[in-house]
Order: sequence, then C-alpha cells, then structure tokens
Amino acid sequence: MLTVITGGSGSGKSAYAEDTILSYGEGERIYIATMFPFDEESHRRIARHRDMRKDKGFQTIECYTGLHKIEVPAGSYALLECMSNLVANEMYQEGGAGQRTVETVLEGIRRLEAQTARLCVVTNETFSDCQPYDEETRRYQEYLGKINCQMAQMAQTAVEVVYGIPLRLK
Repeated sequence: MLTVITGGSGSGKSAYAEDTILSYGEGERIYIATMFPFDEESHRRIARHRDMRKDKGFQTIECYTGLHKIEVPAGSYALLECMSNLVANEMYQEGGAGQRTVETVLEGIRRLEAQTARLCVVTNETFSDCQPYDEETRRYQEYLGKINCQMAQMAQTAVEVVYGIPLRLK
C-alpha cells in the first residue's frame, strides 16, 4: 500500500509521515534517507531529521541513487524521504540515472511497494511559486512533477500537509 505525502518546505510533512508509519503499529520500520550531505545546510537538515525519528524504531538506509536496487524486509513499513532529493541525485550525481530519472525512480517505487506492507513517500510541492527558472531547474521540476503524478495515481492515499494540517486528497 502506497501513501504519498506532499507539502511545501517546513509544512510538517516529515512529522506527519513519521506519525503515519507509527500508526501502523508494531513491525519493522525502515527509513530510506535520500539527502546527500553535500554542504553545511544539508548536514544540519540530516541531523534534525535523525533527531526527529530518534527512539521511534526506524532502521535507516541511505539511498542517494539506485532506489530500484534497494532490498527491504518483506512486510516492513518503509518511509522514503524525500523524493525531491532523490530526483536531484539521480539527475546530477555521477552514476545517477540522468535522462532516465523518471523511469528509474518509478521502478524503484514499484519494487519497494511490492516488498513492503506499507510505503510512505514524502515529496515536495515546488510548482506554485511562479518564478522563472533556468532550463536545468525547469527540467528538474518536469521530472519531479511526472514522478509525483505517477505516484499519486499508484497510491491508495495522497495527502498534502499545509501548516501542519494534513489534507487528504485521495
């Protein structure tokens, strides 16, 4: 069962996603971390998220690219955070999927959903600020948008978190 959780930066989507996984009850909890620690800010964000899930029983798997290669225990509850980081990694990191990002990431989501009892994927809403962006940023938004749309179609549940309030879309 797939749940997609979206929202803007600082919306509370991470806390909501963790609470969603915890609400499933006892079971093996897997946290798939996608943020590559490339600068001071990313190190701070990673530390904050580790602190948020401390003592919640998550086993962390770091996955910057190659989601389709991940193996998790059958029947586990998995939380993938965050799709926007994974897409950027696949597009720009050496060894990433490059132009095959959309297909590669969706293959990974399908494989994870088949392995788990429940899969929650956190993604970002990056499309409403109406800013003119350069070609590379527009390509990133296009890839992330395609992935988000496909995941929402595949998902049994889709939620947008706004100001810490979950709004069920599906």
